[in-house]
Amino acid sequence: MDLSLHVIHDIVARALAEDVGTGDLTSMAAVPAEVRADAAFVLRESAVVCGLPVAHAVFTAVDPALELHALLPEGTHAEAGTTIATVSGPARGLLSGERVALNLLQRMCGIATLTARYVEAVRGTKARILDTRKTTPGLRALEKYAVRVGGGTNHRFALYDGVMLKDNHLAILAAQGFSLTDAVRRVRASVGPMVRVEVEVESVGQAAVAAAAGADMILLDNMSPDELRAAVAAIAGRAITEASGGITLSTIRAVAESGVDFISVGALTHSARALDIGLDM
Repeated sequence: MDLSLHVIHDIVARALAEDVGTGDLTSMAAVPAEVRADAAFVLRESAVVCGLPVAHAVFTAVDPALELHALLPEGTHAEAGTTIATVSGPARGLLSGERVALNLLQRMCGIATLTARYVEAVRGTKARILDTRKTTPGLRALEKYAVRVGGGTNHRFALYDGVMLKDNHLAILAAQGFSLTDAVRRVRASVGPMVRVEVEVESVGQAAVAAAAGADMILLDNMSPDELRAAVAAIAGRAITEASGGITLSTIRAVAESGVDFISVGALTHSARALDIGLDM
């Protein structure tokens, strides 16, 4: 997914309202209005660069006279010590926007960098890395963009743009007397043929039933590599396969070699560490 300007501006406006509010008391009291300054965003550790358009939007919103120049394109792998952008203009505005710009940039670089490590771990297999809805409330658009910059693939953005019958849906329907087959067909009849229907299953047998019922995509939850291979064989190409559930960098290669089409990793967004980036005046 690409980032639209209105999404960036909305997120930035809320972040600045939270941090700056009615004004930066320290900078207004201590720094003369006419003073100008120059600063550089410098990586303190290696990273995949991500989020410079968002940092630019922060400074422009604080003071249109501030100018940010990106020195590297999004998605660049850069080493510690690299200057990735410069910003110059009124010192008050630069100081007021510093923390919001860094918070967002560090978060987005962290997600892109972690995603790139997962992508590299499955290189040579057909598996592609997916994100999830386990995102920071209010920042999903930025975080899913960062996954793409890191080489990953976006799953559905939200509840409104895709169907996924998860375990709790199936449990509720089972209590009403609906089987897995009934559930898939019920949903298909409701949403029509143009909406992809995904089903979460926990066994090879359930995977075969879901495929026979007409599921487009089957999420194989918390299965071992041997179970995943058996499930892929049972599905036999009738549906796209997705492995999920506690997958880490140390286990993902074996999962990818089972033959699944996608591997979803919630850690890309819920556990990515904000990278160390400095704004040096």
